[in-house]
Amino acid sequence: MGKKNEEEKTNVMRLLDQKKISYRHYCYVKPGEETVTNGAEVARLLGQDPARVFKTLVTAGKTKQHYVFMLPVEEELDLKKAAKAVGEKSIEMILQRELLPLTGYIHGGCSPIGMKKQFPVTVHETAEKYETIIFSAGRVGYQVELSPKDLAKAIPVQFTDIVKAEPSE
Repeated sequence: MGKKNEEEKTNVMRLLDQKKISYRHYCYVKPGEETVTNGAEVARLLGQDPARVFKTLVTAGKTKQHYVFMLPVEEELDLKKAAKAVGEKSIEMILQRELLPLTGYIHGGCSPIGMKKQFPVTVHETAEKYETIIFSAGRVGYQVELSPKDLAKAIPVQFTDIVKAEPSE
């Protein structure tokens, strides 16, 4: 993991560095190219198994509390399982326009690490099967790879089943 220019680092990378947590990082966009925010396409560009590449979704519960869920890019969040996992009667996705003011991140660059406020984070249990998982480094085009154990050192997380049993066609 060679040191790159400081300006190439995202806040996520700086926070991981501060906590002395090792990670790999990837940049899959070149200046002037169209950015890709589709997780399956990101996995393909990185040459990675989509089951190891996780997306970060932000939701709101009935109590108005916000929750963050991380799941493989090709899976769909099961809102009932997710609500149960965080002890809410129900949850719903926040509107895209609410993402930046709430988290400090834009769609396609949302990371569970380094949000304006630390919300409860639930990671799909399959993450624990892998030595490392890959997720957004907090900027479109940037991803970090680290072990689920190290993710749990960086931020408080719980691991449980939060995806729909049957992928929707």
